[in-house]
Amino acid sequence: MRIAISGGHVIDPANNIDAVVDVFIDGGRIAALGRAAKGYRAERTINARGLHVIPGLVELSARLGEPGYTHKGTIASETRAAAAGGVTTLCCPPDTLPVIDTPAVVELIHQRATASGRARVVCLGALTRELKGELLAGMGGLRQVGCVGVSNARVPVPNTEVMRRAMEYAATIGMTVFLHAEDPWLAAQGHVHEGATSTRMGLPGIPETAETISVARDLLLIEQTGVRAHFGRLSTSRSVAMVAEARRRGLPVTADVSIQHLHLIDEDVAGYNSLCHVRPPLRGRRDRDGLRKALRKGVVTAMCCDHQPQDQDAKKLPFDATEPGVSALETWLPLALRLVEEGVLDMAAAIAAMTAAPAEILGIEGGTLSEGAAADLCVFDANAQWILTEDILLREDARSRLLYAAGRRRRPRIGLSGGPAHFRGAPAAPSPRDSYC
Repeated sequence: MRIAISGGHVIDPANNIDAVVDVFIDGGRIAALGRAAKGYRAERTINARGLHVIPGLVELSARLGEPGYTHKGTIASETRAAAAGGVTTLCCPPDTLPVIDTPAVVELIHQRATASGRARVVCLGALTRELKGELLAGMGGLRQVGCVGVSNARVPVPNTEVMRRAMEYAATIGMTVFLHAEDPWLAAQGHVHEGATSTRMGLPGIPETAETISVARDLLLIEQTGVRAHFGRLSTSRSVAMVAEARRRGLPVTADVSIQHLHLIDEDVAGYNSLCHVRPPLRGRRDRDGLRKALRKGVVTAMCCDHQPQDQDAKKLPFDATEPGVSALETWLPLALRLVEEGVLDMAAAIAAMTAAPAEILGIEGGTLSEGAAADLCVFDANAQWILTEDILLREDARSRLLYAAGRRRRPRIGLSGGPAHFRGAPAAPSPRDSYC
């Protein structure tokens, strides 16, 4: 189908475009920007005056429930929510059940994502077999069936020799290693950031050194092996400073932070609010501000929403028995726009951190509106205001989530499940199909 999107404010950071131009689509590809080719006749025209047109968002870490955890979500439900939030590409970590350590599991996920027809799903293969941190997974075979990188998800690899050999293997076949930085002994049974809040609440804490020590070890191994690596969901300012120094020395390292850690701090856990139970934990105000500064300066190149839906039972237990994670696909873009509103980032930088930068990290086509590129895009109204309620979310089971009030309050407010939260930046069309092409 030939589709013309007229009068929209196009922001395409990959091509330094920030202007009102028309977008022309032909056969699922970007045919032209600005002026259509001779003979082009649109079969459908979308009036985007007063709206923004951007590349589809690319999420670096989205747990989809399948295979193995369908009580939390399904590929169909999560890709439906993704499309409604303007997210057109999702990267699935390997901690499914069974683990993504064989080509068969990768093919299963790809087939179900294709059947859903709403958003593209790419996979990270397992770094070690069954994520046990003992034997290396068959990375070459995983690469052949389309895995964009390898990871041990949130499961530590305490044996440094195993990690070194895994990095060497990944380096020889050109795969990026995606790292979750957490020392298993320092983190132990912790649930929140170690500090005044954890002491006051009587909850075991996770010190910042649980992250920084792991980052230090992995950076040394990256330097030794030459592997391309990405640190996901860093939470402390010291960690990003270490990554900045490594990048200055020319190491092939990138990093991202979650939208939760850019808005919230450990004090928001007060009252034992399990909706703020995330991993890594919410840190202090200084760390949050340090992450914002690192994103603004380009040390941290990407944002993610770290989508990890949980069922109701997983969030209504005593805090230390609840599961970490939030459902965030449909609120990611509005929360990023709040950073723009607060002056943390300009619009182009915020869009780049959700489109071109994560696509580059994954090494995939996406995050751009270049001529000939896939027509994955999002149209939204940056000035629209809407209220998040239980009934409007498109996930099949949206009972546990992080709610954030983006009104005029200077501090974020967490709402209980089902309570209202105010947002800016509603997609222009209510149908998931209309939120991307």
